[in-house]
Amino acid sequence: MTQKPNSYYQEQLENHQTAVKTLNKKLFTFSMLRLGIFLATVIAVYLTFHNWQIATGIGILGTALFIFTLAKYTDIKYKRNLHKALVALNEEELAIGSGIFHERPTGLEFQNPTHFYSLDIDLFGKGSFFQFINRTSINEGTQTLATALNANDITHVETRQEAIKELADKPDWRQHFSAVASLIHVETPAVKIIEWLKNHQVFLPKMMSWFPLVFSLASVVVVALSLFDVVAASLIAYWLLFGLVITGVFLKKINHLASNTDKVKDTFRQYATLLNQIEQETFTSSLLKDKQTQIKLKHHKASEIFAKFSKHLDALDNRNNFISAILGNGFFLTDLKNSYKVEQWIVQYHETVAHWFEVVSFFDAYNSLGNYAFNHPNYVFPTIVTKETTIEAKHLGHPLLDAKKRVASDLTINNQEFFIVTGANMAGKSTFLRTVSLHIVMANVGLPVCATSSNYQPIKLITSMRTSDSLTDDSSYFFSELTRLKFIVDAIQKEPYFIILDEILKGTNSTDKAIGSKKFVEKLVASNATGIIATHDLSLCTIETELEPVKNYYFDAQIINDELFFDYKFKKGICQNMNASFLLKKMEII
Repeated sequence: MTQKPNSYYQEQLENHQTAVKTLNKKLFTFSMLRLGIFLATVIAVYLTFHNWQIATGIGILGTALFIFTLAKYTDIKYKRNLHKALVALNEEELAIGSGIFHERPTGLEFQNPTHFYSLDIDLFGKGSFFQFINRTSINEGTQTLATALNANDITHVETRQEAIKELADKPDWRQHFSAVASLIHVETPAVKIIEWLKNHQVFLPKMMSWFPLVFSLASVVVVALSLFDVVAASLIAYWLLFGLVITGVFLKKINHLASNTDKVKDTFRQYATLLNQIEQETFTSSLLKDKQTQIKLKHHKASEIFAKFSKHLDALDNRNNFISAILGNGFFLTDLKNSYKVEQWIVQYHETVAHWFEVVSFFDAYNSLGNYAFNHPNYVFPTIVTKETTIEAKHLGHPLLDAKKRVASDLTINNQEFFIVTGANMAGKSTFLRTVSLHIVMANVGLPVCATSSNYQPIKLITSMRTSDSLTDDSSYFFSELTRLKFIVDAIQKEPYFIILDEILKGTNSTDKAIGSKKFVEKLVASNATGIIATHDLSLCTIETELEPVKNYYFDAQIINDELFFDYKFKKGICQNMNASFLLKKMEII
């Protein structure tokens, strides 16, 4: 796909807007046609009422035409709504591309203060990376996307890259998948459905596989014999009552089953449609092909199985019609027949459903990742390496900053190297730490990163940048920070992590902080840790002369014509210019 994202979205927007207008005209035409057929049929039946054969024929023909036009109207309406959804999708992409995304879902419910990094790097919340990247259409897909961003998974990175690249090249398919999903609003989440299916206790005996059919045939015989006066007409009423009594034996359990199925039928209708989208597409990457294989059975497609169950649920739902419920249960035992079909489906597929739900959720989440890659053709997929380099990135920048204002820097950090970064206030230290953090998270997920090139050896991330006190568990700020640092020390004893720290030990006096920070960095280096610490404490920079793995870098600030100037460039050395006193005077605080 070589077309620029905004050009693609603008073209798609115009195409779908045109389609909506065309389909609206067709809807109006079929509405008028349906009305005309209805009126013509009524008038014709009225005029030929004296000849019941002709009137009946006209009535049957008119009804058939009415049903045909109604079906066509329903199909056109669905297509119109699908194109309207696609219009909305492309409008949203254009808006997000221009920087308007802060009113979208924030994903704040996925933020965990005790997680390895999610709180520190603004992964969730207003203005977060999740808010910017998320395009999921179903709740389970949203959760899968959040899980992927939080996973800290460094295995199979190249496999995920391959899948994301392929989805990036399928914008039409991705948009159609999202549009289809958006048309159905579900009431019950998949996890509750899976729990219900696994815990459902079958209550109908196996004889119900044939008994309703036999009873229905008997009902036809009874009615026929009554019509020909072979038996008394009153037998029809008694037979009806007999059927209702048989159904009544199971009525309480049927009612309970129906109350559950009524909540899940929209979900199954939605998933059947989405499974069909996945089944019909051709994939080449190993991960996508593997997921597609998971929904293939020997004789039936998962979408067909879901659609069949959806029909069973709709049939059971028809019991809410009073007349059909009385006549249907009295003569044909419809509740028993439909409930048995529902139960047998549950018995056969309750273990498999979870896998099918998981596949749909996976594609919904990975569509967001593919969409991100498509939207940023200038970003690069990191080259995965196994040498001593951890990150070697050129023109590395923060992906949420305006590209026109973003200042990029080069970064090369080898395994078991530790950088001390100094700099003036507002010079860019914290932004740089979050930039490096996002590079690691995005690269591990399989996404392209905001750089012109990147060689990367996958490593897990752990951070301490934003600690708060807790009134609920009576812990002070300083104790919370110590707890976080202990968490980091314990974690790196088990496996390697890339550690990012921002101004640690802020809750104590400057002398104690300097001593403690130095000892902590020395401990990390002794543990062969890799990472970066940002600090205002220049005394920490002396460690470079004592420990070979430690390197000093800084962000500069200059005062030019009584104004602060920042170049936001990552440089080798120690910062010499601090700006707190200057800012206090400039703002007339002192």
